[in-house]
Amino acid sequence: MNIKISTGLSVGLFFSCLILNAQPDRWQQRIAYNINVNMNVVTNQFAGIEKIDYWNNSPDTLNRVFFHLYWNAFQPNSMMDVRSRELGKTLLGTDKDGNPIYDWDERVADRIQHLQPNEIGYDSTRYVKLNGVNQNLIYHETILEVDLKTPLLPHSKNSFEVAFNCQVPIQIRRSGRDNAEGIRYSMSQWYPKMVEYDYQGWNANPYIAREFYGVWGDYNVNISIDKTYMLAGSGTLQNANDVGFGYGQSTDNSQPSTANKNSQRSTVNSQLTWKFAAQNVHDFVWAADTAYTMIKKQIPNGPLFYFVYKKVDSLQAAWENVANTIEKAYPFIAKTFGAYPYKNYSFVQGGDGGMEYPMATLIKNASVGTAIHEFMHSWYQGMMGTNESLYPWMDEGFATYAELRTSAWLKKDTGFAFINSYNSYFRIVKSGKEEALSTHADHYNTNYAYGVASYSKGSMYLSQLGYIVGEENLDKILLEYYNEWKFKHPTPNDFIRIAEKISGIELQWYNQYWINTTRTIDYAIGDINMNGNNAGITLKRLGLMPMPVDVLITYKDGTQELHYIPMDLMFGAKPAENNIKRIVHDEWKWVDPEYSFTITKPVTDIKSIEIDPSQRMADVSRINNKIVVP
Repeated sequence: MNIKISTGLSVGLFFSCLILNAQPDRWQQRIAYNINVNMNVVTNQFAGIEKIDYWNNSPDTLNRVFFHLYWNAFQPNSMMDVRSRELGKTLLGTDKDGNPIYDWDERVADRIQHLQPNEIGYDSTRYVKLNGVNQNLIYHETILEVDLKTPLLPHSKNSFEVAFNCQVPIQIRRSGRDNAEGIRYSMSQWYPKMVEYDYQGWNANPYIAREFYGVWGDYNVNISIDKTYMLAGSGTLQNANDVGFGYGQSTDNSQPSTANKNSQRSTVNSQLTWKFAAQNVHDFVWAADTAYTMIKKQIPNGPLFYFVYKKVDSLQAAWENVANTIEKAYPFIAKTFGAYPYKNYSFVQGGDGGMEYPMATLIKNASVGTAIHEFMHSWYQGMMGTNESLYPWMDEGFATYAELRTSAWLKKDTGFAFINSYNSYFRIVKSGKEEALSTHADHYNTNYAYGVASYSKGSMYLSQLGYIVGEENLDKILLEYYNEWKFKHPTPNDFIRIAEKISGIELQWYNQYWINTTRTIDYAIGDINMNGNNAGITLKRLGLMPMPVDVLITYKDGTQELHYIPMDLMFGAKPAENNIKRIVHDEWKWVDPEYSFTITKPVTDIKSIEIDPSQRMADVSRINNKIVVP
């Protein structure tokens, strides 16, 4: 992002003004963190002070504020512990051998219940000061309520100081120490983080399992730790030449970097202080290990990528493959989804799978698919910053769509890239356990329903939208969504309004059915009748969700016709998508269970009739979508 900032205007204030001016009808809060922590690698504890500037850009007077204290979840009988054990009692079915399948998240299961005092996590906030005055603190496990002695007035700036002591838990979920791959510290959700206040009020969601939502702001983070540890994380390292470890060296696109033993480092009591800065992000993650090494890839006119991982000779080739693949994929990603706006991005080995953060991700191993998926979160979690608790599918689903589409491009696969998402959705529909996308991320009845909804059905929201409005329009929509809504916390309505403006099609009905209900799509070919030399074809709507319908007729002479039937709530039609002759019919009223149209050839000329030959429409019973005329 090439932005010229006038002299004397801070980056944080500039972005605050940019957001307010670009979106005058939806205010956003703004924050700036200055965090200093000192890590004791023997006790796995650290003390920290964070000084916060907070802009209340809302029209409201705030009599209290809230902070997330995420690590308090990693204690026996916490809400996360109880919820995980309760979901683990839910029987989903049996496997092919008849063994029961329970609704565990295997990463958590009942592990929290068995943690010892030196293994638990905690965030003990010693005090919170507002403009130098101690405030009243009320603990709600992973949420700290601060009852303000002096309220925050509308359109005011105030300063907080927060002192905290933390213990790093054994790695259970996302963050922690000593994970299965031997990474010493995966430091996510590690500091008292102010809760987002928006037009819907406070979003003080306890840490149960799922997603995150934060205030846009600037981070200056200083981490003092044993000098044998190499760090990686969000932001840009400010003292690269001092810390060494390859950060201060010239970019090498092929060889891993290791510690620069000759660099001059500022150390205190055998410690090294790492100084990071990040602008216009909503979170900060870091990781540390004594055996980390690094590959760097500088993209021309793009970001500098860091690939930081535990040095294991047998895995070197796999990490180099990840680095080379990301380097190859970035130009396609930028062209399709928009340019990555920050200076750098880090892929860091750590955590328990893959978990996204602004400017960095934790991935447990050198999986290309995981790396692409987590990087695509830079758009839908990192830049859009959607409220993931309310709309997890707008992040996970959109990132899944982008991952699958990018992977297909890399493989030069011209088949349907999203088939696994569709099949996953069809299975949960058949199981009867599907829940609406509008369900809060923490309140799904099963982990299974959450996963399919957020990832599979969320990605299908986009792939099926391509069926409704046309693929060329979808590409324009994705770029316009990026241009219009980055750094603005968009909602489902914000996205669909972009889609309506680009396509000229009304789409409110699509959000209503696909997001707020579990009604399914099911169309069938009905009767075929002769009317002189013309064949009459009847279609049936068996499902409760209406859709526009493509019908491909293939004739015995090899020619084809695509008959397109818009749905009346669209008040428009998608453009032709290929070179097949297309005939556009009158709209199908959504209340009508049947629809008939006539073709100009007799039944005897027909070889086959097929509803939705592209299979982008999520028809739950495709067995009745095609007939072959003998």
